[in-house]
Amino acid sequence: MTTRKTLQLRVPSETADIAPALKKKGRGWEISSSRLDVLHEQARELRRHSSEAHKALAKRFAEADLGRYKFTRHMVIGSAIVDFGNHVLGMAIAIDEEGQDDAIAKRRDKSLEAVDVRVMRIAARDILEDMDAVLARITAGMRLRIADKKSKARAHAEANPNQHYSRPNRSAPPRRNP
Repeated sequence: MTTRKTLQLRVPSETADIAPALKKKGRGWEISSSRLDVLHEQARELRRHSSEAHKALAKRFAEADLGRYKFTRHMVIGSAIVDFGNHVLGMAIAIDEEGQDDAIAKRRDKSLEAVDVRVMRIAARDILEDMDAVLARITAGMRLRIADKKSKARAHAEANPNQHYSRPNRSAPPRRNP
């Protein structure tokens, strides 16, 4: 009989400041389609059986008009499932529940930071006790992220003056092919 390998975390001193190497290829980070299917199924189950803090924050997000900055519940990013994710901003919100393993959470956060996804950690009791303060904190984080994205876009445009990104003229009548 062969021994079965199990997932084990390294000692935190071994991985102190090193984020895992991620290779962005295809629909994930070299994740097999079967593993990706399992992740999506886990996210679906988490949506079905959410905590009270998660439900309360999801309700407030649903009521808010965030435009293109909409947060998706239990979003799969690479091999991680975040509580709320925004693809446009590259931002994730993680709700810290009681009894959660901090070593796994820190490792996941390092992996996401390595691919420029900012993770905002919020305690579940803060959401249940003072929702307005939590929403103010999230809004401030969104504003910082928008400003960061704009400054990076400006720096890229200055560094690459020959690249032109023209927007389509939506007010012009549509072109017809003869």
